Amino acid sequence: MKELSLADALTQLGIQKSNPGVSTGRQWLSSKGPAIVSISPVDGKKIGSVKSTDEASFRKVVAVAEKAFVEWRAVPAPKRGEVVRQIGEALRKKKTALGMLVSYEMGKSLQEGLGEVQEMIDICDFAVGLSRQLYGLTMHSERPLHRMYEQYHPLGIVGIISAFNFPVAVWSWNSMLAWVCGDVCLWKPSEKTPLCSIACQKIVAEVFRKNNVPEGVSCLINGGAPVGQWMCSSEQVPLVSATGSTRMGKAVAKTVGERLGRALLELGGNNAIIISEHANLDIAIRAALFGAVGTAGQRCTTTRRLIIHEKVYDDVKAKLVKAYGQLRIGNPLNPENHVGPLIDEQAVKLYQQALRQVKAEGGQVLVPGGVLKGKGYESGCYVKPAVVEARNEFEIVQHETFAPILYLIRYKTLDQAISIQNGVRQGLSSSIMTTRVEEMEKFLSAAGSDCGIANVNIGTSGAEIGGAFGGEKETGGGRESGSDAWKVYMRRQTNTINYGQSLPLAQGIVFDV
Repeated sequence: MKELSLADALTQLGIQKSNPGVSTGRQWLSSKGPAIVSISPVDGKKIGSVKSTDEASFRKVVAVAEKAFVEWRAVPAPKRGEVVRQIGEALRKKKTALGMLVSYEMGKSLQEGLGEVQEMIDICDFAVGLSRQLYGLTMHSERPLHRMYEQYHPLGIVGIISAFNFPVAVWSWNSMLAWVCGDVCLWKPSEKTPLCSIACQKIVAEVFRKNNVPEGVSCLINGGAPVGQWMCSSEQVPLVSATGSTRMGKAVAKTVGERLGRALLELGGNNAIIISEHANLDIAIRAALFGAVGTAGQRCTTTRRLIIHEKVYDDVKAKLVKAYGQLRIGNPLNPENHVGPLIDEQAVKLYQQALRQVKAEGGQVLVPGGVLKGKGYESGCYVKPAVVEARNEFEIVQHETFAPILYLIRYKTLDQAISIQNGVRQGLSSSIMTTRVEEMEKFLSAAGSDCGIANVNIGTSGAEIGGAFGGEKETGGGRESGSDAWKVYMRRQTNTINYGQSLPLAQGIVFDV
């Protein structure tokens, strides 16, 4: 079988040099918004451009979505699930091509790009099953001949703001669940990875066309911050799901909250692995390495702090330095490379700034970083993963730097380690490496990790779609993907039915006229 080239992948996905960026599903709308140019961080070359949304086209998209919702919500949920099942099949056919585009436009390794598309396929499978179990509750009434229950109804237009680091998967977490729930979706992708959104919209549009799905169930609005502001301000959008920085999330929460809308926020992480003196160090090193350098440190679940017991600190440090020396940095489409580029030159500047600051605060560099230059690194976005001995109270350690910088911190007791782990503003993902049950249970107890995700003997990144994904504190409190995260995309209704011939009142109230 002939190996798929990047050019063939782009052709298969329908990506052109110039692409419209506003869509209601089957139609691509004209817009007077500026063009967004997609430059690959892999080689610094222009992939293509996308026309962004203007205010007039935004209003038109919302109007079409509102109309579509009235029709889509009346389709039985299992039938909506059947459409999502077909989307999963379409993604299977385009997995290699879409995975290559994700890798090339974002810069993550091809294995991670393919994994992201697989995550989309997995959430389709999850959503299909969910479409037959959007369950409510029944409860006993205190009044005779009465029945009480709760049920869930579709919410309306779900606005989705996604980030560059997972340009397709996080959109699918939201859209596939929202669609089986009976909602319609309005997607504003990152302006750093617009072509991935074009590819996804075309894949979905073809499935929707074959199933006669109403125009407007899947809408796309490419653009920058103003487009997101229009979405957040729109009273026609009852839920805005936003993934990105804490700074961005606070702005979204304020705007949506002022109109009493709902905001589902998946924001920054400052994740740590605790390595106990009782840890299996081989597992711990592998988990720390992938967690710290996977996606070039540009995951919200990236391992940024390694909290190591003093008895194994020197051993872990030596093993880690050796492992970092074996990393291969380069073109992520080459399967032999472990680490690709940062997303753009601004990310490189923030990486350099963080390294300067941690040194100024007293950090001791173990694995020096730096920007790579020369053949294969022409984009200027390739950097060396760095390891620095630091203290948790350093100002730079308290912040999330979206780059491959790992801070090593020493501890004496488990209580101290948990305190260090929790001693940051973010609360997304956490992990402990130990073979002692009592340490595991302490870490997972109410007195343990304060994160939304707490793992034992696995790293901080690589969550499965079956569990609810999200975190606490400045991570935003949102939950997406598995478990009962579907409930946020619906409105809950309590129903009471009187099937008797009298009207008894609750709480024993008597009201006779």
